[in-house]
This record gives sequence, structure tokens and C-alpha cells, in this order.
Amino acid sequence: MFQEKIWIIIPSLEPDMKMISLIKDLKREGFQNIVIVNDGSSDEYVGLYKIAGEDFGCKVLTHGVNLGKGRAIKTALNYLITESNAFGAVTVDSDGQHKIKDILALSEEVIEHPNQLTLGCRSFSKEGIPFRSKFGNVFTAKVLSILCGMRISDTQTGLRGFGRELMKSLLTVKGERFEYEMNMLLYAKENDVFIEEIPIETVYIEENASSHFNPVFDSLKIYSVFLKFIVASFSSFVVDIVLFTVAYHLLKRHYPDSYIIIATVFARILSSLYNYNMNKRRVFRLKEKNIATLAKYYILCVIQTILSGVGVYALYRLFHWNETGIKILVDVILFFLSFQIQREWVFKKRKSI
Repeated sequence: MFQEKIWIIIPSLEPDMKMISLIKDLKREGFQNIVIVNDGSSDEYVGLYKIAGEDFGCKVLTHGVNLGKGRAIKTALNYLITESNAFGAVTVDSDGQHKIKDILALSEEVIEHPNQLTLGCRSFSKEGIPFRSKFGNVFTAKVLSILCGMRISDTQTGLRGFGRELMKSLLTVKGERFEYEMNMLLYAKENDVFIEEIPIETVYIEENASSHFNPVFDSLKIYSVFLKFIVASFSSFVVDIVLFTVAYHLLKRHYPDSYIIIATVFARILSSLYNYNMNKRRVFRLKEKNIATLAKYYILCVIQTILSGVGVYALYRLFHWNETGIKILVDVILFFLSFQIQREWVFKKRKSI
């Protein structure tokens, strides 16, 4: 039976009897190996964990204080890697919102494809879905698609499966709380781990009231993952604008017909050196030295410089707006185009053979 090879991981914080019902259903379906992480629940919940451990034979791991869902998952992964011969694992939320049939489907997928990250993905097109859950998932999915080129329909699903070797890798992923699940997706993208989405039933009990996910506070933590993209580009943008402004003031009197083009080229050469190193090291995490990457970057840079210079010059001649204001407008548009090209072409990691 494949259930014997798969461990169920249940991270929990102050659960209710739905967790016990979930454990009963899992046992009934043949899942014998269940590890529960008590992530710093108060003393009044000790009885539930005692039932899980003593009555149902679950392995209960306990955090002295609340450390977050990400840390709870990593605590369980570390236990499975060091203390068991688990073939793979499936994470399941403790609130009863994951159906046994979906857990079974995910477990079978892990057995067949242990090196992929398997996600149980809900549909958010149906009626009756709490607004905070629908908005959070849909918006995050759009952001992930635009910035990272990843088309994941349910970025916040707690139903995830992976084999033993991938479990080891996921232990190194940063993040202690809800942002860990987003970081997991980004890790898969950066390391060419295939992500398989399995459609699951969309269930929200009592308007998802038992969820500890705060749609405002925790969303900020999740979206902070993308700050590395924005900060690198914005800081390069500021360097470019400052250099351009200084240059055109110095050159305007001496080169009235060409100062915009000259200032654009000067600013772009210096800001591009800064931007290349920021993107290579901080944003796209490309560690190896690659002349081809540098060449592709500067091909893009030259094209972008030409488009920027021509665009600013043409708009200035047409409307006589402030040169810096025109420069900002043109470069914001080029920024979005450039990012997509850098992600998919310039800094795209080569797959290992």
C-alpha cells in the first residue's frame, strides 16, 4: 500500500476537534505514519495532542513557543529525514478543509513522481468563497505570474507533496511563517523543480474562521519575497535618473541638438553596470560566471538605451514636456518589458543534464 510509504505532516496551532476527525479519517484510509507539530499552542490544547499521540499513535513534535507554519513544516521534515525512512510526505492543514480523497490523490502522485513539487489546488471561481481567501490567492497568483513567470492557480494551498530528496532541499528554504510556502514555490522555479497541480475540492468551514492567516499582515510577508526584484530595479532606476539629470544639465548648453541622447547613453552605461551585478547576484541568483549572460544583458541594454533615448527625444520634440518627466514615463514602460526579458532570457538558468 502506498499509504505506508507516505508520511502525513500536520502543522497546527490551537486546533479543535476537526484535527482529531482528520486523523481518524487518515487512519481509516490506511495512513499509519502521521507527524503533528504543535506550534506553541497554549496549555488548554494539550488534551487534543495527547489524544492524537496516545490514542491514534501520531508522532507529536512540540515548539515551546509559536514559531510559525514554515518552521513547523521544517521541524517535521527534519524529523522525517533523520528519524524515519519516509519515501515522501504530504502536508495537510489541521482544520479539516482537505478531503481524504484529495490527500490520497496527492500521495499517489508523490509515489509516482517524488522529485516534483505536487500542489493540491483549489478553484476560486465558485460562489461562497470567503473574500479574503479569494482575493489573497487570485492577487498573489497574478503577481507571481507577472514577476516570476509562474502560473500557479493556488499559491497558498496547504496541501503539498514531495519525495525524500526534495524534502531535504526544502529544509534549506528560507521563511519561518506563511511566507515559507511562497518561498517554496520560488525555490522550485529557481532550481527547475517541476510543479504539478492536482485539482482538489474547495472547502471553507465557517468562512475559514479557524485559519491563522492574516490577510493583511501575512500577505505583506508573502509579498516581501518580491521586494528583491523591485528594489534592484528601482535603485538602478534612481541611479540612471540622477546621472541623466546631471548630465543633461551639463551638456544642454554645449550640445543643444544631442544632449538628450548623450546623457541617456552616459547614464545607462554606469547604471547598467550596477544593475547587472544586482540582478545577477541578488535578484536571479545566478552564481556561475557566464560571458554569454553578460553579452545578452548588454544586447538588451543597448536596445533599451536606444528605445529610451529615441522615446524621450521624440516625446520632448512633440510635447515639450520636462525631459526628466518624459524619461521617467518612458523608462517605467521599458522596465516592465526589460524585466520579463531578463527573467526569461538573460538570467534564465541553464538546466543541469
